[in-house]
Amino acid sequence: MEREGRNSGLRPKKGWPGRNYQFWRHRLLPSLLKKREGETRPAILTSPDEGVIRATWIGHASFLVQFGSHAVIFDPNWANFHGPVKRQTEPGLAIENLPDLDLVLVSHAHFDHLHKKSLRAIESKEGIIVPQGSGSLVKRLGFDQVREMKVWEEREISGMRVVHTPSHHWGARYGADVKRDYGGFLVGSGARKVFHCGDSAYFPGFKEIGEREKICLAMLPIGAYDAPSGRDVHMNPEEAIQAFEDLGADLMVPMHYGTFPLGNEPPEEPVERLREEAARRGLEDRIIVPEAGMAIEV
Repeated sequence: MEREGRNSGLRPKKGWPGRNYQFWRHRLLPSLLKKREGETRPAILTSPDEGVIRATWIGHASFLVQFGSHAVIFDPNWANFHGPVKRQTEPGLAIENLPDLDLVLVSHAHFDHLHKKSLRAIESKEGIIVPQGSGSLVKRLGFDQVREMKVWEEREISGMRVVHTPSHHWGARYGADVKRDYGGFLVGSGARKVFHCGDSAYFPGFKEIGEREKICLAMLPIGAYDAPSGRDVHMNPEEAIQAFEDLGADLMVPMHYGTFPLGNEPPEEPVERLREEAARRGLEDRIIVPEAGMAIEV
């Protein structure tokens, strides 16, 4: 991995992190693809039309989400390794090709979600939001503003509404580090709202989130459910679909699979199980499974 040198001016270095990941591979996975209300196509970095949400999966839990006049990024991670765990797929978007960002949001302090080297190479107009207790981890990464949010706290930032939502997980950076919060984020621009779950096991809180908010697009984790630790902290694909139904969201995109092998399940199993359960429940037309780098427009 590259050394942790500080990037002058907070702009990513040319070619970081070592090569320019072009979008040469745009073949969709055999997937559940929304044909009517959602459209999937190669990454586009210009602003979408008003009334359109564009989401680009970068890999793992990283998403670039663009509204008409706003752009945010969730859990940005361009790491090649996390300890001995090697990245299995190239990022779908080169970090130097990011558009101007309004906001960076990090769901919790785990290394695969709060990746300091990636954050150090990103700038945003309104800085970064982290759960309560994690501000100290990012305050020296070059952001002009560092905001901590409590669960169910709500803020208006640059014309966007941001809500920090609960989850069933844990937020420690290290083993004895038990005072950091964790959760997901709902971000809205006008009537358009997206929900990024962060990490979570299935829990009744998804129903409460859905009762409070009308969600256009939900980004939900489906991998690492066969955790080496045996802890019940991640959803399997069937539970993710149940969470999607609890949320009452229009569309779902899966995440947290196929990038870093963090669970013992076979790499192809999460998507296969997701497809089977979606077909069983008659939800094939509401779940999109893009390759990294594909833009979803809703």
